[in-house]
Amino acid sequence: MWTYIPELLATPVPRYTSYPTAADFGPLEEGLTERAIAAADGDISLYLHIPFCEQICFYCGCNTGKSGKRARVEAYLAALHQEIATVASLLPASARVRRVAFGGGSPNAIETGEFLGLVEALHAHFPMGSPSFSIELDPRSLTSGWAQAISSVGVSRASLGVQTFAVHCQKAIGRTQSLAMICRSVDWLRAAGVRSLNFDLMYGLPHQSEADLEGSLEYTRKLGADRVAVFGYAHVPHLVPRQTMIPEGALPGAAARFAMAAQAHDTLVAGGYLRVGFDHFALPHDPMARAVRGGTLRRNFQGFTDDRAEVLIGLGASAISGFPGLLAQNEKHTGRYRQLSGEGRLSASHGIARSPDDQRRGALIEALLCRDEADIAPDLLAEVAERLTPFLAAELARLEDSRLTILPRGLPYARVIAALFDSYRAATKRRFSSAI
Repeated sequence: MWTYIPELLATPVPRYTSYPTAADFGPLEEGLTERAIAAADGDISLYLHIPFCEQICFYCGCNTGKSGKRARVEAYLAALHQEIATVASLLPASARVRRVAFGGGSPNAIETGEFLGLVEALHAHFPMGSPSFSIELDPRSLTSGWAQAISSVGVSRASLGVQTFAVHCQKAIGRTQSLAMICRSVDWLRAAGVRSLNFDLMYGLPHQSEADLEGSLEYTRKLGADRVAVFGYAHVPHLVPRQTMIPEGALPGAAARFAMAAQAHDTLVAGGYLRVGFDHFALPHDPMARAVRGGTLRRNFQGFTDDRAEVLIGLGASAISGFPGLLAQNEKHTGRYRQLSGEGRLSASHGIARSPDDQRRGALIEALLCRDEADIAPDLLAEVAERLTPFLAAELARLEDSRLTILPRGLPYARVIAALFDSYRAATKRRFSSAI
């Protein structure tokens, strides 16, 4: 179904979990984040960043470090507790927390008691409106004790970092985890009450073949993952020094990556999954699939989501908060984050105020990525007409009056097409990962 046109995929583009993207952030006016929190109203979501892992994988671009030094972990969590109290004190009484997500890193790199302590702090400080909880997990450090903690909190959604079941690929990326370990993790999480279980898989890994990917997809289907995210490995050692452990010569080429992305799409759709974007999938019963069918799918810093809240507050080092008129990122350096938070100050001094033009472009990009179509204002259509023409000529997209539709064969080009409407790309020279 998909046609590989390398010249239309040649330009690396952002993943657009926000617009403008984090690459376009700069210094923020003092007090801007505090005012945005104080103006939040109605349903809001929280994201808590745990920047620790028991083991660091070679491929990972996350802001994370090893959890072995207990003093550092405890100092960070103390600062996170203080930030929880500070942020909650700024929220108006009309706000209600409806969703809480724990990510990282690996949240299960901390102790279960520390995790439960964070949940207790949220309930103590924030106006909680019977929120749903989700968590990212590393199978290598998941224990029965963690499953019990997840059950006691009522976590209903979890994501397992599987990446690949092929042992030789696991060794190449520094993430060895047996099939038995994954099966045990699935059993624990289902028994704990997790109803929506996601597997993160990757293509474009060192030494990975189509047969390796097919095996991972088949295990994923048999283990009953409700959602599947199939990411292309982004090899950017200039940004992520640990990726120098992965020899570039062992990576599949661009054409092979394209074939793997198509293979994942075809295999999962044939296996009963509904496509979400072009690289995410969900079984029909899952809330994400319902959002696709209902036209309510959204995109935020966690990726595709059925969360309709307009406000997402990030807590922890490097966490990003999203408001209609503002994107604000916390201090990335954990030492400076601990100092600022410990003083009762917010550390989000980096970000961007979203202009009305940013907001309309962001809504357009989100519509293209989530619903495959968008109405284009005349001025924006005139702006991109010349660059859009090759995609129309190749029948990857269709333009009818002001309605732009990404056609099924154009799905792998969705991010490239969306990037045509990104006014920051011409001015920002930062390198991104490949589009597929």
